[in-house]
Amino acid sequence: MNTKMKNTLIIGAGGVGNVVAFKCAMNSDTFGKITLASRTLSKCDSIATNIYKKIAYSLETQKVDADNVPELIALIKSLDADIVINVALPYQDLTIMDACIACGVDYLDTANYEHPDTAKFEYKEQWQRDEAFKSSKIMGLLGSGFDPGVTNVFCAYAQKHYFDDNP
Repeated sequence: MNTKMKNTLIIGAGGVGNVVAFKCAMNSDTFGKITLASRTLSKCDSIATNIYKKIAYSLETQKVDADNVPELIALIKSLDADIVINVALPYQDLTIMDACIACGVDYLDTANYEHPDTAKFEYKEQWQRDEAFKSSKIMGLLGSGFDPGVTNVFCAYAQKHYFDDNP
């Protein structure tokens, strides 16, 4: 039986990162040791302090440039992360995905990729990494966030539990 404590890395310390960090900390029996990283360490520290004050969970914090694949790889390896939850900016999805592939670590994001110069959300460039994820035997869960993720989950639940199969 594997008794290794889970290590979760959350990248992004904006509004969504704050919510995700709180929810993971509230479920630390599942997420294990949680580290919050962002390019602005003071934002991570502020979130960690607030979480500790409210639920007495000590969240670790780190500084990382999510545009820098080698820096991401170094952080993921130093933490021995089991999963990376990406709530950074959508144009950073690809670099974080590449770091996860290099480290053999599961990946989850809440928004689909958006090029920094073009406001066009799409999964095409993320899906191009599908074979690399499969080859590495890791999970890449895309767009599981607030829009459309949660909405899709609510719709699927309603369809399964509240609507008749026969009209």
